[in-house]
Amino acid sequence: MTGPPPTGTLLSTSPLPLPGQPGPDLSGWAVQAARPERLAGASGLLLPHDGLPVADVRAHPERWEVLALVTGALRRGVPVLGWGSGAALLGRALGAAVTASGGSAPDRSALPRGAQAHAWAGGQPLHWTVGRAVAWAEAQVPPPVLTSFLAALPGWSDRRPGSPLEEVGGVAAVREVVTAFYVRARADDLLGPVFAAHVEDWPAHLERVTDFWVTLLGGEPGRAAWRGNLNAAHAGLGVRAAHLNRWLALWDETARDLLPADAAALLSARAAVMGERLGRGSRGAGGTSQVGGA
Repeated sequence: MTGPPPTGTLLSTSPLPLPGQPGPDLSGWAVQAARPERLAGASGLLLPHDGLPVADVRAHPERWEVLALVTGALRRGVPVLGWGSGAALLGRALGAAVTASGGSAPDRSALPRGAQAHAWAGGQPLHWTVGRAVAWAEAQVPPPVLTSFLAALPGWSDRRPGSPLEEVGGVAAVREVVTAFYVRARADDLLGPVFAAHVEDWPAHLERVTDFWVTLLGGEPGRAAWRGNLNAAHAGLGVRAAHLNRWLALWDETARDLLPADAAALLSARAAVMGERLGRGSRGAGGTSQVGGA
C-alpha cells in the first residue's frame, strides 16, 4: 500500500492554472509566486509555459529576472520543472542554445550539457533531465512527468548555500562578527586610537560596515546594497601597513572564534583580498594604508 502523496511549498513563475489550459494536479501542495527570497524554503520551482519568447528577450527585459531566479534555484539545488517556454528558460539558464519556433509553438532549447534526453520530437529534445532539472518542451506538461517530478522532491530536500553570505550564516552572523571585531579593535593599542579619532556614531558605523560585508558576500534579497567607495571611505586615516596587518589578524581571530571553520576561512579570505587591494592603493600614496572595514 502506498502512503499519502508528498506535500510542501512549490514556487511558480506564472499563476496556475494557466488561462485556457487544464490545471496541473497539485493536490496537497501550496503554490506561491516565485521570488528569490522564497527559494531557500521551497520544495521545488515550476516554470509553466507562458507563451513569451525565450530566444530573443529584447522586448521582454523582465525575462532576465526570471533567468536569474532559475539560476539561483539551480545553484541552491532547488528542483526545477519547466514546460513549454519554461523548458526553454530552464535550458537557457543551463547554458543551452535556444531557437525561436515562431507562431504559437514554444521556443525550443537544445539539450544542455550533461543532460539525458528521454524523448525526441522533430530532431529536438522533447523531455530531458539533468540533475534536479526536468524539462518538457511542449506547452502542456503530461501528468506522468509532473507526478514523477513531485514524487522525487522528498529525496531532493537538501540544499546548497545560494551565496557566500549564506555560507557564513547570513546577515546575523556577519553582524555578530562585525560587532565583536570592533569591541576588540577599540581596545587594541594600535587600532583603538584610529577608530577613536574617526568614528563618532558607533551604531551607524557598525550598520554601514555590516552593509558593506553583506554586499561583498553576495547581498540579501530585499536589502539595500552598500553603494560606497572603499578607497574613498578609508582615505585620510593616515595609518600604515602595520595597522592593516593588525586589522587582518584581529578580523581572522574574531571570525574563527565565532564561526565554523569553513565560514571563518571564507570571511578571512575575503578580508585578505580587500586588504591587498587597499595595500596596493596605499603604496601609491606614500606608504600609508587604509584599514579595511574601519
